[in-house]
Amino acid sequence: MNEQLNQAPCGFLTLTKDGIILSVNETLLRVLDFSSDELVGQHINKTLTKSTRIFFHLYFMQLVTVQHRVEEMYLSLNSKHDEDTPVLINAVLNEQQDQEVISCIIVPIRKRSEYENQLLIAKKVAEDAFKEKEKAHLQLEIALQNLEANQKELLEINKQNQKYNLDTYRELQLAKKIQERSLTKPICNDSIHIESYYKASSGLSGDIYGFYKINEHQYGIILLDVMGHGISSALITMSLQSLFQRLISTGVSASMVMKELDHHLHTLFPSDESVWHYCTAIYLFIDTAKHTIEYVNAGHPPLIYQDSDGEQLELYASSPPLGTFDNIHFETKTFSYKKGSRIILYTDGVSESLEPEPINSLLLKHSALSLLQFKEKILHSLDNQKETNHKKDDQCFIVVDLK
Repeated sequence: MNEQLNQAPCGFLTLTKDGIILSVNETLLRVLDFSSDELVGQHINKTLTKSTRIFFHLYFMQLVTVQHRVEEMYLSLNSKHDEDTPVLINAVLNEQQDQEVISCIIVPIRKRSEYENQLLIAKKVAEDAFKEKEKAHLQLEIALQNLEANQKELLEINKQNQKYNLDTYRELQLAKKIQERSLTKPICNDSIHIESYYKASSGLSGDIYGFYKINEHQYGIILLDVMGHGISSALITMSLQSLFQRLISTGVSASMVMKELDHHLHTLFPSDESVWHYCTAIYLFIDTAKHTIEYVNAGHPPLIYQDSDGEQLELYASSPPLGTFDNIHFETKTFSYKKGSRIILYTDGVSESLEPEPINSLLLKHSALSLLQFKEKILHSLDNQKETNHKKDDQCFIVVDLK
């Protein structure tokens, strides 16, 4: 064997058709860790693993005998120390010196196998990553479809809400007009002059009032403030209004008016505390012939009475608010008034807004003004209020001149 073939970068050996090794180059000897003397003259089985031997004789030897050629057949050789070495073998069968010889080129592929394993692993990782990417892409598409559906649903809901808000606003405006138009108009004659002011903090108010001429000499004046403000309070005030209008017009006593209103509130909320409402109220029964005032104050801010000499009297509550307790006794009080006296009834939305100047000071300070001028003075003071928080409450007052 020439030196160039002996040191070739691949293994080389020759075999007889019986599998006897005729020659081995140095490259293959180093791979298998054998010496030339240990292999030359030995059967090829010495370099084959047990599993490879059967394959070698059934396929390799048969193929090279029939076709005189084998290309890139994968085998596993066994080293001197029983270490497997994967190789690719190319072989041809030809005659040399009147003998058929099998010449084999052997290429160790241990590194190639490692690379192939790494490529397989990399391929698996890439395939998994691609599948995850596809899965993520699918999930993203589903999420986008859901988002689009939700957006359409939200747009539809917003459209419905806008319509609902518009319809509700129209209904509230109509209810506000009905509530305002149900309020009584000023009364002015030779015996008495009654003016009023009413302003809701929102569309509807929890304040309600009424004053009525019962007969030629008798008048009934009532002012109520239902807990809270807005729709719920307004509904209750409208319910109470129809009742007190009927009661006052028939001329029943002040205590009876309060008793019936209290009973009505209890029947509205017999057992449901979540919707329970109460209200403060004050009622005046004025007799201009006798110059007397009969009144009941049920938890309401004090009525202020000022006579023609400037003397003031504050008529405080003598009974709890309507709707608080069952079987309340509403105490009626009566006093005589002087001609030229003035009265003001109000809700806490007015008194709190006018602070720090109390209403009685305002009344005393402007006693020389006519009733309409005095009303305008109160409105001017309310408009100039500094404590804007009180503007969130309903405002209502009644002023009365007793002639």
